[in-house]
Amino acid sequence: MAAVTKLSDLDANGFYSYADYLTWQLDETVELIKGKIMAMCPAPNVCHQRISWQLNGALFQYFKNKKCTAFAAPFDVKLYNRQKSLLTNTETHNVVQPDLCVICDPEKLTEQGCDGAPDWIIEILSKGNSKREMQLKYALYQENGVREYWLIYPYEKAVHQFVLNEHTEKYDLIAMFSDEDTVSPHLFPDLQIDLADVFAE
Repeated sequence: MAAVTKLSDLDANGFYSYADYLTWQLDETVELIKGKIMAMCPAPNVCHQRISWQLNGALFQYFKNKKCTAFAAPFDVKLYNRQKSLLTNTETHNVVQPDLCVICDPEKLTEQGCDGAPDWIIEILSKGNSKREMQLKYALYQENGVREYWLIYPYEKAVHQFVLNEHTEKYDLIAMFSDEDTVSPHLFPDLQIDLADVFAE
Protein backbone atom coordinates (compact mmCIF):
# COMPACT_ATOMS: atom_id res chain seq x y z
CA MET A 1 0.00 0.00 0.00
CA ALA A 2 1.32 3.45 -0.96
CA ALA A 3 2.33 5.75 1.86
CA VAL A 4 -0.20 8.39 2.85
CA THR A 5 1.56 11.72 2.44
CA LYS A 6 -1.36 14.10 1.78
CA LEU A 7 -4.62 14.64 3.58
CA SER A 8 -6.38 14.21 0.24
CA ASP A 9 -5.08 10.61 0.14
CA LEU A 10 -7.48 9.77 2.98
CA ASP A 11 -11.22 9.22 2.82
CA ALA A 12 -12.86 12.12 4.65
CA ASN A 13 -15.75 9.79 5.51
CA GLY A 14 -13.50 6.86 6.46
CA PHE A 15 -13.12 5.26 9.87
CA TYR A 16 -9.53 5.07 11.12
CA SER A 17 -7.60 3.75 14.09
CA TYR A 18 -4.50 4.95 15.88
CA ALA A 19 -2.60 2.19 14.05
CA ASP A 20 -3.57 3.86 10.76
CA TYR A 21 -2.61 7.28 12.14
CA LEU A 22 0.90 6.09 12.97
CA THR A 23 1.53 5.13 9.33
CA TRP A 24 0.60 8.52 7.86
CA GLN A 25 3.37 10.86 6.73
CA LEU A 26 1.42 14.10 6.56
CA ASP A 27 2.65 17.67 6.59
CA GLU A 28 -0.69 18.67 8.13
CA THR A 29 -1.50 17.96 11.77
CA VAL A 30 -4.65 15.91 12.25
CA GLU A 31 -6.59 14.43 15.13
CA LEU A 32 -8.85 11.39 15.25
CA ILE A 33 -12.16 11.71 17.09
CA LYS A 34 -14.35 8.60 17.11
CA GLY A 35 -12.34 7.31 14.14
CA LYS A 36 -12.99 10.40 12.02
CA ILE A 37 -10.20 12.62 10.69
CA MET A 38 -10.21 16.14 12.06
CA ALA A 39 -7.78 18.45 10.29
CA MET A 40 -6.37 21.00 12.69
CA CYS A 41 -6.31 24.71 11.98
CA PRO A 42 -3.24 26.25 10.36
CA ALA A 43 -0.38 27.33 12.62
CA PRO A 44 -1.75 29.14 15.71
CA ASN A 45 -1.74 32.92 15.63
CA VAL A 46 0.39 35.17 17.81
CA CYS A 47 -2.32 35.63 20.46
CA HIS A 48 -2.72 31.85 20.83
CA GLN A 49 1.04 31.33 21.03
CA ARG A 50 1.53 34.05 23.66
CA ILE A 51 -1.09 32.46 25.90
CA SER A 52 0.36 28.99 25.39
CA TRP A 53 3.86 30.26 26.16
CA GLN A 54 2.77 31.97 29.39
CA LEU A 55 0.89 28.90 30.60
CA ASN A 56 3.66 26.55 29.56
CA GLY A 57 6.13 28.61 31.59
CA ALA A 58 3.92 28.57 34.68
CA LEU A 59 3.35 24.82 34.41
CA PHE A 60 7.02 24.07 33.79
CA GLN A 61 8.06 25.96 36.93
CA TYR A 62 5.37 24.40 39.10
CA PHE A 63 5.84 20.79 37.99
CA LYS A 64 9.64 20.89 37.93
CA ASN A 65 10.93 18.03 40.13
CA LYS A 66 7.37 16.81 40.78
CA LYS A 67 5.73 13.53 39.83
CA CYS A 68 3.35 15.12 37.32
CA THR A 69 4.65 16.34 33.96
CA ALA A 70 3.30 19.04 31.65
CA PHE A 71 3.43 18.78 27.86
CA ALA A 72 2.59 21.22 25.06
CA ALA A 73 1.38 20.46 21.54
CA PRO A 74 2.34 18.79 19.32
CA PHE A 75 1.91 15.80 21.63
CA ASP A 76 -0.22 12.74 20.87
CA VAL A 77 -2.81 11.73 23.45
CA LYS A 78 -4.59 8.41 22.86
CA LEU A 79 -7.98 8.26 24.51
CA TYR A 80 -10.34 5.39 25.23
CA ASN A 81 -13.32 4.95 27.52
CA ARG A 82 -12.06 4.80 31.11
CA GLN A 83 -14.34 1.83 31.82
CA LYS A 84 -12.30 -0.27 29.38
CA SER A 85 -8.87 -1.77 29.79
CA LEU A 86 -5.85 -0.63 27.76
CA LEU A 87 -6.61 -1.01 24.07
CA THR A 88 -4.31 -1.85 21.19
CA ASN A 89 -3.54 0.73 18.52
CA THR A 90 -5.99 -0.95 16.11
CA GLU A 91 -8.76 -0.74 18.73
CA THR A 92 -8.15 2.92 19.57
CA HIS A 93 -9.97 5.52 17.47
CA ASN A 94 -9.22 8.73 19.35
CA VAL A 95 -5.97 10.67 19.25
CA VAL A 96 -5.85 14.37 20.06
CA GLN A 97 -3.25 17.10 20.39
CA PRO A 98 -4.23 19.27 23.37
CA ASP A 99 -2.59 22.67 23.59
CA LEU A 100 -1.35 21.75 27.08
CA CYS A 101 -1.81 18.72 29.28
CA VAL A 102 -0.59 17.40 32.62
CA ILE A 103 -0.03 13.69 33.26
CA CYS A 104 0.56 12.36 36.76
CA ASP A 105 0.80 8.63 35.97
CA PRO A 106 4.24 8.02 34.40
CA GLU A 107 3.06 4.62 33.15
CA LYS A 108 0.83 6.42 30.65
CA LEU A 109 3.83 7.97 28.92
CA THR A 110 5.13 6.22 25.80
CA GLU A 111 7.63 7.14 23.10
CA GLN A 112 4.72 8.48 21.04
CA GLY A 113 2.98 10.49 23.78
CA CYS A 114 0.30 9.67 26.34
CA ASP A 115 -1.64 6.39 26.41
CA GLY A 116 -4.82 7.25 28.31
CA ALA A 117 -6.43 10.32 29.79
CA PRO A 118 -4.23 13.14 31.12
CA ASP A 119 -5.24 14.52 34.50
CA TRP A 120 -5.62 18.08 33.22
CA ILE A 121 -6.10 19.42 29.70
CA ILE A 122 -6.04 23.05 28.57
CA GLU A 123 -7.38 24.03 25.15
CA ILE A 124 -6.93 27.53 23.75
CA LEU A 125 -9.76 28.27 21.35
CA SER A 126 -9.17 29.49 17.82
CA LYS A 127 -11.85 30.92 15.59
CA GLY A 128 -11.66 27.87 13.35
CA ASN A 129 -11.78 25.15 15.99
CA SER A 130 -14.10 26.45 18.70
CA LYS A 131 -16.90 23.98 17.89
CA ARG A 132 -14.46 21.06 18.15
CA GLU A 133 -13.18 22.05 21.58
CA MET A 134 -16.55 23.13 22.92
CA GLN A 135 -18.55 20.12 21.75
CA LEU A 136 -16.61 17.17 20.38
CA LYS A 137 -13.59 17.37 22.65
CA TYR A 138 -15.64 18.33 25.69
CA ALA A 139 -17.65 15.11 25.29
CA LEU A 140 -14.57 13.06 24.48
CA TYR A 141 -12.58 14.29 27.49
CA GLN A 142 -15.56 13.75 29.77
CA GLU A 143 -16.18 10.22 28.49
CA ASN A 144 -12.52 9.26 28.79
CA GLY A 145 -11.98 10.56 32.31
CA VAL A 146 -9.91 13.75 31.96
CA ARG A 147 -10.29 15.04 35.51
CA GLU A 148 -9.97 18.77 34.80
CA TYR A 149 -10.50 20.67 31.56
CA TRP A 150 -9.90 24.35 30.91
CA LEU A 151 -11.27 26.19 27.90
CA ILE A 152 -9.48 29.46 27.19
CA TYR A 153 -11.14 32.19 25.15
CA PRO A 154 -8.29 34.44 23.90
CA TYR A 155 -10.35 37.31 22.54
CA GLU A 156 -12.72 37.46 25.49
CA LYS A 157 -9.76 36.97 27.86
CA ALA A 158 -11.71 34.36 29.77
CA VAL A 159 -11.20 30.88 31.21
CA HIS A 160 -13.89 28.28 31.88
CA GLN A 161 -12.87 25.63 34.40
CA PHE A 162 -14.54 22.22 34.26
CA VAL A 163 -13.99 19.44 36.81
CA LEU A 164 -15.17 15.86 36.41
CA ASN A 165 -17.78 14.92 39.00
CA GLU A 166 -16.86 11.51 40.43
CA HIS A 167 -20.50 10.61 41.07
CA THR A 168 -22.16 11.70 37.83
CA GLU A 169 -19.04 11.22 35.65
CA LYS A 170 -19.99 14.51 33.99
CA TYR A 171 -18.22 17.85 33.96
CA ASP A 172 -19.25 20.57 36.37
CA LEU A 173 -18.47 24.14 35.36
CA ILE A 174 -17.01 25.23 38.68
CA ALA A 175 -15.72 28.69 37.77
CA MET A 176 -15.35 31.31 35.05
CA PHE A 177 -12.45 33.74 35.19
CA SER A 178 -11.36 36.94 33.47
CA ASP A 179 -7.98 38.58 32.99
CA GLU A 180 -8.44 40.33 36.34
CA ASP A 181 -8.30 37.03 38.24
CA THR A 182 -5.70 34.72 39.66
CA VAL A 183 -6.75 31.12 39.07
CA SER A 184 -5.75 27.76 40.51
CA PRO A 185 -6.44 24.31 39.07
CA HIS A 186 -8.82 22.25 41.19
CA LEU A 187 -6.28 19.42 41.11
CA PHE A 188 -3.32 21.61 42.12
CA PRO A 189 -4.73 24.34 44.38
CA ASP A 190 -1.31 25.71 45.33
CA LEU A 191 -0.53 26.57 41.69
CA GLN A 192 -1.42 30.25 41.25
CA ILE A 193 -1.77 31.56 37.68
CA ASP A 194 -2.19 35.31 37.16
CA LEU A 195 -4.44 35.67 34.13
CA ALA A 196 -3.30 39.27 33.60
CA ASP A 197 0.08 37.80 32.67
CA VAL A 198 -1.45 35.00 30.59
CA PHE A 199 -3.51 37.45 28.47
CA ALA A 200 -0.92 40.24 28.34
CA GLU A 201 -0.18 41.47 24.82
